[in-house]
Amino acid sequence: MAVAHRSGTDPSVGPARARVLIVEDEPALLRALRINLRARGYAVATASAGREALAEARRHPPDAVLLDLGLPDLDGGSVIRELRGWSRAPVIVLSGRAGSGDKIGALDAGADDYVTKPFDMEELLARLRAALRRGDRAPNDTRFRIGRHEIDISAHTIDGDGAASPEPLHLTPTEWRLLEILLGAPGRLVSSDRLLGEVWGPGFERSTHYLRFHMAGLRRKLEDDPHRPRHLLTEPGMGYRYQP
Repeated sequence: MAVAHRSGTDPSVGPARARVLIVEDEPALLRALRINLRARGYAVATASAGREALAEARRHPPDAVLLDLGLPDLDGGSVIRELRGWSRAPVIVLSGRAGSGDKIGALDAGADDYVTKPFDMEELLARLRAALRRGDRAPNDTRFRIGRHEIDISAHTIDGDGAASPEPLHLTPTEWRLLEILLGAPGRLVSSDRLLGEVWGPGFERSTHYLRFHMAGLRRKLEDDPHRPRHLLTEPGMGYRYQP
């Protein structure tokens, strides 16, 4: 793992004094994460086991959680589900488990992101900043931007650059439903199983070609460059993400 140790605080890297709970039972990694986050101005709490983490989160609610799945007492998925009963703080999973089943399980339990060990510290910090920005978004916001298009998900309308898009832009009902789910979880990975289940229903869990076809259609209509999408992203083997 590449770990960048810095002695100063860079005010541009994260919300001032955001509180981050690190849940990790590997002492060296826990120390590296604590040093890097504190150097960037975050308030940091730590735990090395699941029950300890839940108790800490109840005493001092965090703004975000970095969570190892392989804890000595509780499985990380159980910790996520418990947290989701009373906390909306974004959860970024840190795990050496690279299988798609583990990733999908964590995401379906309520995790916001999944980072496989070993990881680059700067990438993790960027994902943390993005998760905290998403947490600041008002829950009733219905307007989103993809490329030159502004989308009102409640009104099912799309406004764009009139010169570049002289004709009204129309989405199919299936495209709208997919978009609603992705925009409702900005920045979060949404598993293919969830999308297939919510849009097409039970029995379609293996019909990933449906998703590829309709996501390609959304990119053609909404992305400035469908071949290099910036907002409607594929996470291979896991699902899709709307990146604001």
